[in-house]
Amino acid sequence: MGVLTAKEVFIILEDKPMTKLTHTDSQGNARMVDVGDKEIQLRVAKASGNILLSEETVSLIRQNLLKKGDVLTVSEIAGIQAAKRTSELIPLCHNIVLNKVLVKAILTDTGVTINSEVRCTGITGVEMEALTAVSVALLNVYDMCKAVDKTMVIGGIQLIEKTKTNLAG
Repeated sequence: MGVLTAKEVFIILEDKPMTKLTHTDSQGNARMVDVGDKEIQLRVAKASGNILLSEETVSLIRQNLLKKGDVLTVSEIAGIQAAKRTSELIPLCHNIVLNKVLVKAILTDTGVTINSEVRCTGITGVEMEALTAVSVALLNVYDMCKAVDKTMVIGGIQLIEKTKTNLAG
């Protein structure tokens, strides 16, 4: 997955532009959106992000020589756990049952790229879960490498795709 421009992300994410914030009431107060009247659909969201690392750190990860263990596998598991707990971290997120959480950590010449895909059959989207999975997986890479790399930079966290498919035929 490459980095998309803001315009490309907008085209993918929106059938029509939103005209108001959904998590505020008419007085501007924060509120949780009522999704009780929405149709059950297959919801899928994909996200990605990266962390830039020194050449030495990339080499240590490649050789699995970091003292804390297998950075890529532990980061994938951290991302999965985070997706399942998103509603505990983001105050206005709904607690939803996830059908699938896939987190993939890819070692590159300049660092680690994290990709996530989250699916549910439900009445609200899973983009926050996909973004949370990527964010926490990247934070885990940072945590596991901080003793050997003081130059790490996390960035490029973005929603790549968000879809919903009607189940009734």
